[in-house]
Amino acid sequence: MAITKSSPLLIVGAGTWGSSTALHLARRGYTNVTVLDPYPVPSAISAGNDINKVISSGQYSTNKDEIEVNELLGQQAMHGWKNDPLFKPYYHDTGLLMSACTPEGLGRLGVRVRPDSDPNIVELTQPEEFRKLAAPGVLQGDFPGWKGYFHRSGAGWAPARLALVAAAREAQRLGVKFVTGSPQGKVITLIFENNDVKGAVTADGKIWRADQTFLCAGASAGQFLDFKQQLRPTAWTLVHIALKPEERALYKNIPVIFNIEKGFFFEPDEERGEIKICDEHPGYTNMVQDADGTCRSIPFEKTQVPAESEARVRALLAETMPQFADRPFSFARICWCADTANREFIIDRHPHHPSLILGCGASGRGFKYLPSIGNLIVDAMEDKVPSRIHEIIKWDPESAANRNWRDTLGRFGGPNKVMDFHDVKEWTNVKHRDISKL
Repeated sequence: MAITKSSPLLIVGAGTWGSSTALHLARRGYTNVTVLDPYPVPSAISAGNDINKVISSGQYSTNKDEIEVNELLGQQAMHGWKNDPLFKPYYHDTGLLMSACTPEGLGRLGVRVRPDSDPNIVELTQPEEFRKLAAPGVLQGDFPGWKGYFHRSGAGWAPARLALVAAAREAQRLGVKFVTGSPQGKVITLIFENNDVKGAVTADGKIWRADQTFLCAGASAGQFLDFKQQLRPTAWTLVHIALKPEERALYKNIPVIFNIEKGFFFEPDEERGEIKICDEHPGYTNMVQDADGTCRSIPFEKTQVPAESEARVRALLAETMPQFADRPFSFARICWCADTANREFIIDRHPHHPSLILGCGASGRGFKYLPSIGNLIVDAMEDKVPSRIHEIIKWDPESAANRNWRDTLGRFGGPNKVMDFHDVKEWTNVKHRDISKL
C-alpha cells in the first residue's frame, strides 16, 4: 500500500525516539500521526526523562564501518543541538572530561577519544590539572591514578527532560496526536494480521489501525515483538545531591566529569540546584527464564538504587568532590535502556512485517540523538536509508545468535561485570519524587 501524507501512522512509545519520530513525521508533512504511551510526557520510565544527559560525539566501536556511520549520525545530532531553533536553547557547551584509571580502562578510553583528531582536546595526567577544570574549591579531590582528555568545546550536556518535552510539544503543535496515560495510551499488543502489523490495541480495548506502525518503546519494546535475542533491557543507576542556594553559583558551568570506570556528574540543574551523579558499571539486568528456557530481562520502575551503587557514588565523590561524599541524596532512580549485541541501533523496516518500522536498541547512548534520530527512523519508513548505514542498523538476529547475556559490551566499573537485581540485598531509602510531572 502506498503511503501518503494523510495515511494513518502510529507510534508506540513517547520517549526520546518516539517523540523525535513524531516531530520529524510532522515536519515532513504527515498529517495523521498518533503516539501511544502509558505515561504522560515525560514518561516516568523513559530514559530521556532526566535532568541532564551527556552530549558528545564519542565513539563506542572499533569497527571501521561502524565508526564511519556513528560519526555521521553523531554529526547530524550535534548539528541539531547547535543549529535547530527547537533544540539549540537546551545545549550547554561546557566541555567534557573523559578519563580512566586502569590499563584496561585507558585502553577503552582510546576507543572513545581520538585526541590527535581534535585540537580542542587536551590531555590531563596530574591531579592539579583535573582540579583546574573548575573554580577553586569545586574539584577538591586527589583524582588518584586518573588520566584523561578534556574536550574544551564541542561537548557538554542538555537538560534531557526539558528537551524531550519540547520535542513532544512541537510535534503536537504541528498536528501530532498524543494519547497518553493508562488505559487509553497503554498498548497491550500489536495487531498482527496477514504476516504484517496493522496497528495496536490499548488497555481500554480500543483498536488503533495504521498503515505504518513505529515501535519506539525503548526497554519495553520486547514486550510487543520477539526480537530474537537482539535486545537486552539493561539498567543504570543515578542519584542527585542538592546544593544550598549559596553553593550553586560556584558549581555552575563546570564541565561534565566522566571517568569510564567510576562514573560521571554534571553542573547543578537550574530548577532545583541538584547535581546528578551516575556510578559507572556494565549495567544491571532483571533476568527471568520462561517455561521454554528462554531468558529475558524485564524492566521495572524504581526510584531507589542498590546500596552498593550508593557506595560507588560516594567513592567517586571522595576522589573528585570530597566535600559532598557524605551528603544525603535528594533523589535516586534506576534508568532502563535496551542493549543490542554490538551496541548498534536497530532502525529498520521489519523484514517479515513490512508495515512495522523499528526504532529500538538505543544501547545506553540514544538520548544525544534526540534532534535527529527521528529523521533516520522516518527515512526507514520511506526506504531512504543509505546502504552503508542500513548495514549497521538493520534487523539482524544472526548478530545475537547464542547471545552472552553477561557481555559487558566494553563497559567498566563496579565489579566489571553485568549485575542482576535478583542479587541486590539492600536498597537506598531516598524520598520518592514523581518524575512524570515537570
